[in-house]
Amino acid sequence: MSWPRLAAACLLLGGCATSSLVLLPDDEGHQGQVAVLETDGKPTEAVISQGNSRTKLGDPTPSTQPLGNKGLKAQEAALLTSLPPPAKSFVLYFDLGTVTPTPESQAVLTALRAEIASRTGPQVEVTGHTDTVGSEADNDRLSQQRAEEVLNWLASQGFDRSLMSATGRGERELKQPTMDNISNAANRRVEVIVR
Repeated sequence: MSWPRLAAACLLLGGCATSSLVLLPDDEGHQGQVAVLETDGKPTEAVISQGNSRTKLGDPTPSTQPLGNKGLKAQEAALLTSLPPPAKSFVLYFDLGTVTPTPESQAVLTALRAEIASRTGPQVEVTGHTDTVGSEADNDRLSQQRAEEVLNWLASQGFDRSLMSATGRGERELKQPTMDNISNAANRRVEVIVR
């Protein structure tokens, strides 16, 4: 769940005659819930879980109504448009035992570069993985090298290293679970999350 979006979507607006909370789905359409324990220093016990709703706060039992056709107020809509774009994930695959991305991953690198360039102050998490061929120590080392290879490529494209991190997970987080010493192209990957 995208907590920054959820938190921003749960707008507790001051300066109004009454405070209200708007609950919207996250970037992927999932609906969370919010517990309200206090409003203006008064105890309140409510769990708001109805999506696309406005809850009037200030009463011991807040009342929730659907947003309806009018939707968000202008102030609320303006807050949402000022949020950063949602996180985006990219997956690159690698040749067996190497730090060389597959030819199919070249298009992913191009899309990744474009996504990072489109953001102001992006944060980039690069996580390398391997299949189960080789020892655990070798796979830890190889996964870290794969992650650093992608990070180095991004740095060569002009992106600030201080905004990026590279981590190797070895064979601990297999995309497709296999027995030991099984070659599996889906597990030989680097996942990149851009925020």
